[in-house]
Amino acid sequence: MYRVTGTFPAAERYGLRSQMRRAAVSISANLAEGCGRMGDVELRRFVRISLGSLSELECELLLATDLDFLKAEASCQLIEEVRAIRGMLQNLHRALPSKPTQGGPGRF
Repeated sequence: MYRVTGTFPAAERYGLRSQMRRAAVSISANLAEGCGRMGDVELRRFVRISLGSLSELECELLLATDLDFLKAEASCQLIEEVRAIRGMLQNLHRALPSKPTQGGPGRF
């Protein structure tokens, strides 16, 4: 996202460019934070937060395309990547327990 948004107009330095960068970083940062928590239930919650940030990024990509900050071809490729990542995160979310298990807070 940093490379993609680097070509945005200077007027977007604190606007859409900043929002897109924050959303992109938030996806992996929330996964890392969830991994550092106590157990799979906490990780599951942070995966859900990452999915929210991913949806935000998708919306912002569409807006950037509508504003002609991104070419349609680049936007389509990025949207495909977003959708692939969404599928991975949804699979991870489904694989994690929603309630603590009897054995304690451990991983799989």
